[in-house]
Amino acid sequence: VYNHTLLATKFRSIEEDYWHLCENVQVWDVSCEKQVAISGPDAYRLIQLMTPRDLSKARIGRCFYVPLCNPQGGIVNDPIAIKLTENDWWLSIADTDVMLWAQGLATGFNLDVTVTEPDVWPLAVQGPKAEDLMARVFGESVRDIKFFNIKPMSYQGVDMQVARSGWSKQGGFEIYVNDASLAGPLWDELFAKGQDLNVGPGCPNLIERVESGLLSLGNDMGYDTTPIECGLDQYVSLDADIDSLSISALRQLVPQRQLMGLVIDQACTISESNVYVDGQCVGEITSQAYSPKYGVHLAFVLCSLPALGAHLKVDVNTNLSVLKGQLTTLPFNFGALGLTPKTPVK
Repeated sequence: VYNHTLLATKFRSIEEDYWHLCENVQVWDVSCEKQVAISGPDAYRLIQLMTPRDLSKARIGRCFYVPLCNPQGGIVNDPIAIKLTENDWWLSIADTDVMLWAQGLATGFNLDVTVTEPDVWPLAVQGPKAEDLMARVFGESVRDIKFFNIKPMSYQGVDMQVARSGWSKQGGFEIYVNDASLAGPLWDELFAKGQDLNVGPGCPNLIERVESGLLSLGNDMGYDTTPIECGLDQYVSLDADIDSLSISALRQLVPQRQLMGLVIDQACTISESNVYVDGQCVGEITSQAYSPKYGVHLAFVLCSLPALGAHLKVDVNTNLSVLKGQLTTLPFNFGALGLTPKTPVK
C-alpha cells in the first residue's frame, strides 16, 4: 500500500522483472504516485518553504527532484516538483501525506494558494525500448522531450502531461493520465503496439533501484534523516537566499551519519541489519538486493561517522557466517569497484 493505494511489486519474479526492465519495455501502473496541486500567486513561495532546494529560477515545463524538509531538516517527502505554469505546480509525491501539510502551511503563512489532489493517475513506460513505444502511441515528437522535462501530448483528443522521467535508470516516460475513461484504452494500445518490443507489465524493481542508487522514502530516509546525511547534498542550496523552513537547520548541521553503499562479493542472505567493525555496530542496512548483473550483494547502510572512522570494510552477519563487506559512495560506481556486467541467464 503506497499513498493509500495498492501498488504491484512483482509480476514474474523480482529477478525476472529486473532483466525484462533492463532489456525491453514495461508499463507501470503508478497511480499511487499522487499529485499535490498548488495553484495561485503564492504557489512558488509555498513550495520554496517546503524544500531547501532553490527553485527561484525554475522554468515552466521542467521537473525537479526536491527533498521536502521540516524545520529540523528531516525529510518529509521527496517528490518531483513540476512547474506547469507560473502559478501552477504539481508535487508528484512519494509515500507520505503531503497535501494536509501544504494546506496547513498555506493557512499558517496566509498564502494566496489552493492546495488540492487532482484526479491524475500516472502511468510509467520504462526500459530501453520505452521511447520507441511512446513514439508509436503519441507520435515522433515525444522523442523531443528532454530528461526531466514535461509537455502536454494529445491522446484521443485529450492533452495529458508527459515527462521523460520515472523511478528507474533504464530510461522512459511518465504519462499523467487525467481522464479515467482513457486509462484502459491507453494501457491496451501500449501493449498492442509494443508486442514486437516484448512489452510487459512492470513496477518499480528492488534490484534495479538499488543498483541505480535510487533511495526509497520510509526505508533509506525519513523524518529522522536529512538530505545531507542521505547524500542528497546537490538538492540542498545552502548558499542561496531562499525562504525555506529547513535551510537554517541544514546550514548548522554537522552530519554524524552518512548513507553509504555496501558490496559483498557473493550471493548471500543478510541475517541482521546491523554491520560491525571489531564487534562494534557502525551502521544499519536500510535496503538490500542481490545483483544478478554483477554477481554481488548490494545494500545501503546508514553509517555512524564517529563509530566508523576511516574504516571501509565491515562485518556482515549472513547465512554463510560473517562476511566482509566493502563500503563505498552512492550511487555505486561499478567500474571503479572492478565489477563488469554479466549476461542474463535465459
